Order: sequence, then structure tokens, then C-alpha cells
Amino acid sequence: MKYTTLVAAALASIASAHSDPRDVHAGIPKMLGGRKFLAELRAKNALPAPLMMEKREGKREPDVQVMRSVEDLEERQISTNGECGPGLGHCPAGQCCSIEGWCGNGIDYCAAPDCQFLYGPACDANTVPAGNSTAGIARPQLGTIPYGGAGIYDCLVPGDIAFTFDDGPYNYTSDLLDKLAVYNASATFMITGNNLGKGPIDSTPEWSNIIKRMIASGHQIASHTWSHQNLTSLDPTYFNHQIIYNEMAFNNILGYFPTYMRPPYSECNDTCSAILGNLGYHVTYFDLDTEGYLNDSPTLIQNSKNIWDAAIDGSNPATDNFLEIEHDIHYQTVYNLTDYILASMYSHGYKSVTVGQCLGDPAANWYRSGNPNAPVPQTTSTDGTCSATITCYGSTFGNCCSSAGWCGSTSAYCGTGCQPASGNCTSSSSTTSVKSTTSTKVTSSSTTTTSSKTSSTSTASQAISTDGTCGTTITCIGSTFGNCCSQYGYCGSTSAYCGTGCNPVGGTCGSASSSTSTKVTTSSTKTTTTTSSASPSSTKKVSTDGTCAGTEGFTCQGSTYGNCCSQYSYCGSTSAYCSTGCQSGFGTCS
Repeated sequence: MKYTTLVAAALASIASAHSDPRDVHAGIPKMLGGRKFLAELRAKNALPAPLMMEKREGKREPDVQVMRSVEDLEERQISTNGECGPGLGHCPAGQCCSIEGWCGNGIDYCAAPDCQFLYGPACDANTVPAGNSTAGIARPQLGTIPYGGAGIYDCLVPGDIAFTFDDGPYNYTSDLLDKLAVYNASATFMITGNNLGKGPIDSTPEWSNIIKRMIASGHQIASHTWSHQNLTSLDPTYFNHQIIYNEMAFNNILGYFPTYMRPPYSECNDTCSAILGNLGYHVTYFDLDTEGYLNDSPTLIQNSKNIWDAAIDGSNPATDNFLEIEHDIHYQTVYNLTDYILASMYSHGYKSVTVGQCLGDPAANWYRSGNPNAPVPQTTSTDGTCSATITCYGSTFGNCCSSAGWCGSTSAYCGTGCQPASGNCTSSSSTTSVKSTTSTKVTSSSTTTTSSKTSSTSTASQAISTDGTCGTTITCIGSTFGNCCSQYGYCGSTSAYCGTGCNPVGGTCGSASSSTSTKVTTSSTKTTTTTSSASPSSTKKVSTDGTCAGTEGFTCQGSTYGNCCSQYSYCGSTSAYCSTGCQSGFGTCS
């Protein structure tokens, strides 16, 4: 959508839904990464048990951490009674100042963004990443997309939807990446360096690996500051910390850092925008917000779906586009709303792209090198070639880059001379291969597959997948997840697994008819084909929009969204759909 058509709604959403949670004038019911969110995570056993805090009566909420100079802080007295905050004192070295105004340690005291970092030296916001500062790195402004200024609210390319996620990475982000891979969808992740007590992204391997996976999977990463502080309330020193510390962390992980960012709470006044422009950042907002962070429960998430429907229904991909915001720290957003949005996006004729893509900005402009010798960002090969700037990983030609600069999946590509900087160099096995040929005959009265033949030239048996993964030594054939092995190494039975990029070494490729099952034994290379009886769901209409059961009684079996019908009546193929609450009458469950 164009900014002129949605400016009122966008600005209203920014003002009401993304204001600083400690602003007593905002009147916000629930904020991103705030104290209430942490409490809810504990209730779900998603965080370790916090330190017990003595209940104190009559404590007021602290003021927003407004501009104060370092010299002003140094003149403050160290607290002698454990109280901290404006007019109360500064915590001793090694301690944090909680939002209630007490010195201590642990998540309740130290987690950003609530810890009063001006009065607690050990607050997460004051943690400095290892390595050299990036402050002195040259920041040329490349391309035609504006830096700083009023910011970016919508896309430029018709038919594009830029799916963005704020505040992560977090506990659900890995599963979100799995889900995006199944849908062949792209996203932009607005990453916060050290928030919610999760630990710094560069020194916590779980987060570092997820960020590397985002890049390898073709997603775009952007900055959401170091610890999610409100930039409009910081003095120049602490403003600089919020930007530079996150750059240092990215640089430690990748060797470069992004040129795109979204200010926390989507608040950035003229001074803020000017500083970010000078630092070489595209200030990125949105024109569609489903408010998933306000609807993080099974009974409320439909509100977010309604917001999405109201925007997308009646839109025209020939002329319209959307820059959409979500948050990967919320369960319902990741495991429920994401599927709904992606299914709807595709059914309405839109493409899933990154922010850079929806603006027509070349990928080379999305990042800034933090080291002259650092690896550069890569794009996925579209023509079978590979190089320092083009990777085979995730391509349709194979994940390995040969010594001659060509993508493939055999030992000729993955063996001697394989270039690990431009793809994987794990051989897809020259001794094991699976060949699948399928022919399908359709009559006017039947859609039954009449023949399906699978042959194997393997000299070594493969174990059947028990967890949905597949590859050189693990096959999907005969698994409960589907017979096809996707380009990302997951078993399934839809076109996302059996079509473009399907790995024939890890299963069959091509048609994934539900009327044919193939079994491979672990002690023999003999393959047998049997025809299964029609399942009860075969008489039902196959879902065309990702929904199942309900008044229409759609089945997920054979749909493009996954074969399992979740307790919330949506099709998918992960444990969120196929396990607890899965509706076996409208698809498979495992």
C-alpha cells in the first residue's frame, strides 16, 4: 500500500502500539519486551525462575530514562540502602537497577529494556561486545533509498510484501525459520542485541548460529538497537552505544553489519533521524501492523488475522504492496499467525520478499563491511554459478560450489576443490542415490495415481527419518513425515518438499500422491511400492487457503500447506500442527 493511503492508520499504530512501556502518558496495555511480557514467559516456563524479590510497598514507577550526561551520572552518589534511580542513587559496580528502583542481579534487575541502565552499571544495556568499535568505519550512502529523514513506511515494488520480525532472535525463531523455508518465504529480521535477559547475540551461540542461518537462507537482517531503548530519550553518548554496540555484535558474528534498522517502539524524532542518517541507516517503519503482540493467545489471535484480512482483501497485487511488522518473540505469531499470513499472501497473488527487495535496493547495499578482509554478503545462485558473492546454499542446482564455480550436489561438486565459502562441502554421496519416476493419469471421474515407481541404485542403506530431517544418511522414504526431502533437509509431501530444490538423495522427488506409499528397509536396498487404502479424509475437499475442519470440513491431506490439521484449524507440517490437539479427521497426525 502507498503511504498516502495508510498514513493515518500507520501513525496511529506507531503512537499507540509501539510507545515506550514506561511512558506513563502512553496508556499502553502491553508492550514489547517489558516486565509483563517477562512475567508471562515465566508463567509458560519459558524463562528460568527469577530471583525472589522482597515485596516493597509504595514504590513508584521510574521516569523514562531521559537525556543525562555521563558527567552528571558520575557526580551521583552510590546507593547505600539498595534504592536506585532518579534522585535515589546509583548502584555499585556489578549491580543492576530494576524498574522498581532496587539494586541487584538477575533477570528481574538486569534485563533490557526495563533495567535503569543510567543507574545500574551491570544492566544489559551497558554490556559492551568484544572487539573494536565500528564507530570509525566509513559510511558512504549508496543507492537511491533514503537514509535517515522521515523514514520508510511502504514498499516500492507492486505485488511485494515484506514480512518483518522485531525483537528476536528468541526461543521461537528457529522454528520460524523452518516454517519460512517450507513456504519458500523471505523475511527481514530487526534484531536486538541484548534484550529480555537472553544474553548478547554475539556471545550466545544459539543466537549467533540463528543469525548465520538467516543469512544462509536468504533472509535480510537489520538492526533494532542493542537493548531496545527509546532513542528519542537518550543523550548522544548512550544513543551511540545503542547503535554501535549492535554493529559490533553483528561484526563479531558475520564480519559486517546492516544498513537497515527500525527504531524501538518505532519512535524517532528529527534529531534521532538525522543521527541515524549520518550513521548510514535506512530508518524502516511499516504500513501494516496486525498487532500480534497484543493478541498472543489462542482466543485473541483471530483479531490479528482480521486486521490482516481487512488490509489484504480487496487489495490488488498489480498496484499494491505492504511492509508488514510482526514479532518473533510471541508464540501465537510464530506458530499460528505466520501460516495464516503466508497462505493468504500467496493466495492473493503477492510475493514474499525482504525489505531491500521490496524497495528495489541491490543486496550489496544492505550491509556494510566491518573489516576489509571480512566475507561479503552473498546472494543465492539463480543460474548455477557460484563465487565469493554468490552461494549455492539453498539454490535449485545443489548446495556445493565446485572448484570451477558451478553449483551441484555430487562428489564432483562437493569433493576435492569444493569452495566452502560459497556453499556446503558435505558430499551428498556418490555411493547412494535414489531415482524417482512417477507418472500420473487423471480421468474425468478419478484423480487416483495409477502408477508410481521408485528405484534405487544405492549400495548402502539409509536410516528412515524419525524426526523429520533428511540427507545423505537419512531418508524420508517410509517416514511418517512424507517421502520427499526438501532443499533445506526436511521431510514432507507437498510441492515445497517435492518440487524445486528437492534432494533426491534423501527421498523421492516429484509427485507426492497420498494414494501411494513407499517403504525402504534399513537392511536392504530393495524398494517396494504398495497402494494404500483411501483415508477417511480423501472424500473431503482439500484445503486451498490453509484452513481445515470448520464449517467447510476441509482436509489438509494433500494440501500445499502441510498434511496436519492443528487444534486451531490450520494446515501445517510441524509439531505445532501434527501433535497436541491435531485433528485426525481432517488430515494426518503424528
